Amino acid sequence: MIPIGNFFFKYRNFLFIFLYLSLFIPSPPVFTAAVWGSGFYWYPLVGGLIITVTGQLIRGLTISLAYIVRGGKDKKVYAEGLVTNGIFAHCRNPLYVGNVLMLLGVGILINSLLYLIVFIPLFLFIYQAIVLAEENYLRQKFGDQFEAYTAKVNRWLINPAGLSRTITGMHFSWKRWLVKEYNTQVIWLAGIVLILFFYYTPYWGWEPEQRNISLGIMLLLLAIYYITIRYLKKSGRWNVA
Repeated sequence: MIPIGNFFFKYRNFLFIFLYLSLFIPSPPVFTAAVWGSGFYWYPLVGGLIITVTGQLIRGLTISLAYIVRGGKDKKVYAEGLVTNGIFAHCRNPLYVGNVLMLLGVGILINSLLYLIVFIPLFLFIYQAIVLAEENYLRQKFGDQFEAYTAKVNRWLINPAGLSRTITGMHFSWKRWLVKEYNTQVIWLAGIVLILFFYYTPYWGWEPEQRNISLGIMLLLLAIYYITIRYLKKSGRWNVA
C-alpha cells in the first residue's frame, strides 16, 4: 500500500478534479419516485448539501486554526514539522476527511448510484494508501513523537471531546481559509451549481431561459470571487502564513 500511496501522492491535486468530473457519468439513480414518492428529489438535495458543506467546513476549520505549512515537496511526501494542534488534535487527517465528505455529498446530490458504489470506494482506497505512505514518512522522521501522537488521535474519526475548546482557544484566520482554499472552493461550488441548475430546476418548474440566465449569474459571481481572492493573494494584500 505504501508504494501505491507514494504514486498517488504525486497526483493528489488532480485526484479531486478527476473524481469531480466523474460525477457527470450517466448512472442509475439512488433515489426514485417509485420508491420515495413524488418529492424524492428532496432527499438527495438536502442530504447531499448537508454532507458536502460539512466537508468544506471541516477543511475550513482545519486550515484556519492550524495549517500544515508544507504537505509535500518535489511531488513526494514531506513535512517540516509534526502538526498536532488545532483540528489535528482531534483527527490525524481532517483535510482528507473533509475531501471525502465533500465528494460523498455531491455524489448524493447528483443522485448517482455509480458514483457512490464505484468512485467513492475507489477514492477511499486511494486516500488510505496515501495516508499510509505519509504515516510511514512521519514515523521515520519523527519516531516516538509521531507514535505518541497516533496513540492519542484517530486516523479518520474526528474526536468531538474538547473540540469547542480547541476552536474558541485558537485564532481563527478566515483569510487563510480563503487564500489556501479558493481553488478547491470554486471547483466545488461550480460543480454544485451545475448539478442544481441542470438536475433540479425541472422539478422546480423553471423554464430553460430562466435557468440559463440564473446559471450565468452564479458562474459570473464565482469567477469574480476567484479573481478577487487570487488578486489579493498574488498582490500580497492578503499575506497569510
